[in-house]
Amino acid sequence: MAKKQFKAESKRLLDLMINSIYTHKEIFLREILSNASDAEDKLAYRALTDDSVGMNRGDFKIVITPDPIARTLTISDNGIGMTKEELDANLGTIARSGSRQFKEGLDAEAKPEDIDVIGQFGVGFYSAFMVSDAVTVVTKPFGGETAYRWHSTGLDGYTITECDKSGAGTDVILHLKPDTEDEKYGDYLEEYQIQSLVKKYSDYIHYPIEMLLHKSRQKPRPEDAGDDYRPEWEDYTEWATLNSMVPLWQRKKDDVTDDEYAAFYREKFQDYDKPLDVIKVSAEGTVSYEALLFIPSQTPYDFYTREYEKGLQLYSSGVLIMDKCADLLPDYLRFVKGVVDTQDVSLNISREMLQHTRELKVIAKNLDKKVRAELEKLLRDDREKYEAFWKAFGTQMKYGIVSNYGVDKDKLQDLLLFASSAGERQTTLKEYRERMPEAQQFIYYASGEDANKLAKLPQAERILDAGYEILYLTEDVDEFTMQVLGEYDGKTIKSINAEDALPETEEEKKAAEEKAESGKAVLDFLKETLGERIKEARISRILKSHAVCMVSDGPMSLEMEKYLRRQHADMGGMQAERVLEINPDAPVFAALQSAMESDPEKAKKYAELLYCQALLIAELPLEDPSAYTDLVCSLMV
Repeated sequence: MAKKQFKAESKRLLDLMINSIYTHKEIFLREILSNASDAEDKLAYRALTDDSVGMNRGDFKIVITPDPIARTLTISDNGIGMTKEELDANLGTIARSGSRQFKEGLDAEAKPEDIDVIGQFGVGFYSAFMVSDAVTVVTKPFGGETAYRWHSTGLDGYTITECDKSGAGTDVILHLKPDTEDEKYGDYLEEYQIQSLVKKYSDYIHYPIEMLLHKSRQKPRPEDAGDDYRPEWEDYTEWATLNSMVPLWQRKKDDVTDDEYAAFYREKFQDYDKPLDVIKVSAEGTVSYEALLFIPSQTPYDFYTREYEKGLQLYSSGVLIMDKCADLLPDYLRFVKGVVDTQDVSLNISREMLQHTRELKVIAKNLDKKVRAELEKLLRDDREKYEAFWKAFGTQMKYGIVSNYGVDKDKLQDLLLFASSAGERQTTLKEYRERMPEAQQFIYYASGEDANKLAKLPQAERILDAGYEILYLTEDVDEFTMQVLGEYDGKTIKSINAEDALPETEEEKKAAEEKAESGKAVLDFLKETLGERIKEARISRILKSHAVCMVSDGPMSLEMEKYLRRQHADMGGMQAERVLEINPDAPVFAALQSAMESDPEKAKKYAELLYCQALLIAELPLEDPSAYTDLVCSLMV
């Protein structure tokens, strides 16, 4: 019995295969089960045209047998098996795939894309050496007379000998390594661990994966048992199918109940709540795939933390390839959970990560459209459910507009909801636009922490009295969102703080200029008194009955300043350029003018008072609250 060497460039290649390709050692079971499934597929395909096979699809199965005493784990299939030549070629040459050879060997009429074999690289088998110090393969080809035994301890080569085996198929016997402090290889012989790994990686292989399970049960109560009878228990074994075989996403949506979807979602993604919405996608064409997507009903507790990972589970022919494939979702849809199953994406050699291919981009683009279309449908047909979604994930949608330099704003702008002066119900930009009077030139918004307070802002009074609607923005990201949007449906989006928020007629402009000229002395006095605390003082063109307000000039708004203050305790002197606006028609203006002439010191106090009041209205911090209260008291005496 001569030992053969692997037909690879070097033993170092096999060493890399065993120790470097796979991230998690537990992947070995997925790889061996996938190979067994391929063997079943090959014989099942042959049975379609060869009556001598004598088997139908329901006769095929895969059996897992752990033996803790011998410390072996055996995976058996009743598939097509291998001849001596195939055994030597497939297992003696690293990176040779019998499954790929099988598909390539089919004639054109056989539609090889319909033959669902998984193995493509020929290295998955060697993952067994990550957990085994020796591997034995016993195989008998269908229709053959002789069975063969392949055995290897890894780098030192392999042997092939004749052996006995009753029927066609293959047994892969893994001789597990001894346990170490870092690795408990014996755990892979535990029934619960095997069940867990099958459920995780191979639940949707379409042949039953069976294992004899050890269970316990209460013995029947004897008929003559007395009152002092104590129940007795007994151990027994029972064959069980570990995998569900048929993925829920491969069934038609009409054939699956809402409860089944909810149960699948809860189990798959460990959520106590049922999903808010379910999206089923079935695509055929250049890239074919099945997808089952869920929109959660609540924001995950870690959603806005660095630990949260977006991504969909990616399957290939029912075998889990990636638990979180981030490339299938844009960041603004990172809350979506679900699965995608396709044979058309190119996998790397370990099948743990994807190569970045056109097919993957096509799937991602289509899923993006599908989810957005579903959200648009909810917004249109089920407003209550959409508002529940918005409550959970509206902030993330706004981040989607702000991020990536606004590239996605056209995709998302019609999905936005805002509080509004039009009523208690939140509104879309489209609905706002449809309500706009013909004379209204801008879409107005006000930023702050509370909609009720925003409605009472001095700057809002004249706009509301004109019959114009104001959007109330109460989240940190809102101000940035509006700046990125810039306009909607031909209408500029404008803050109520803007000096030109209300367009003026020529007569109104002339009157405003005259007021500014006549009040120049007051404005100069305010600037001189307040110094660098304000960029300038100016006559307001938007205040109506209120005396004063604080606005900003330049790229940073007051709301941005407040946001940065919340994020950073030390602003380093960075703040918005503040402008103090004063109403020339308010009695306070006349009082200030009079004090400037009769009592300059009192006039300075008035200036300080107006400045502090403007800060309070804008919800900006007072520089010295104690000094402000002393100032008010001094003016009362």
